[in-house]
Amino acid sequence: MLTAEYPTAASRSYLHPVLGALSAGPRVVCELSDRFEGFVGEDPLPTTPAGLFTLASYASALGWLTESLAELTASVDRICTRIGIPTQPPDSAVAARASVGQAAEFDFGFSALELAAIRTAAEAAGLTPVDYVEVLSESLLAASRITDACMEISSGLLEDAAYVLGKATDHVSIGDGPESLPTLVRSLLARMEATE
Repeated sequence: MLTAEYPTAASRSYLHPVLGALSAGPRVVCELSDRFEGFVGEDPLPTTPAGLFTLASYASALGWLTESLAELTASVDRICTRIGIPTQPPDSAVAARASVGQAAEFDFGFSALELAAIRTAAEAAGLTPVDYVEVLSESLLAASRITDACMEISSGLLEDAAYVLGKATDHVSIGDGPESLPTLVRSLLARMEATE
């Protein structure tokens, strides 16, 4: 999901950081859901503590990824709503006047080369440079959040796999305490306790 590329038009370049994950996300979630349903549909169902722990780990990872993708979709929707995606190409003269009018407000410490690139990208998108930088920042933040979520999910699954491989025998009991829960379940519980 994180390495997927999606062709981005110059008029939507501010969405480039999120379009790859947004386009690949539903397919990845669907494939993982199909695999999970395959595991659950096996006969006989896992009944050992290790097997049940593995299913719980997979289910929590799938739920976390689905929720993260929904948050990414909502972020992109907010960005698009904010800028009011036009149904027709912007009037370049109007965009140019707005750009000149806000030039004084546009002081983020960019180099002359960076400013020129931002102005060019903003003009292609029909936005002022200030608006362009703001929506690009929102897009980068959304991309950072989905990246963090995917990395946490991946490391949680790897940690759970190592735990099961280290403990799983026919006679082992995974345990009863919170440390026996899958990593992502423990993370979720810790977050819930922190907000209370």
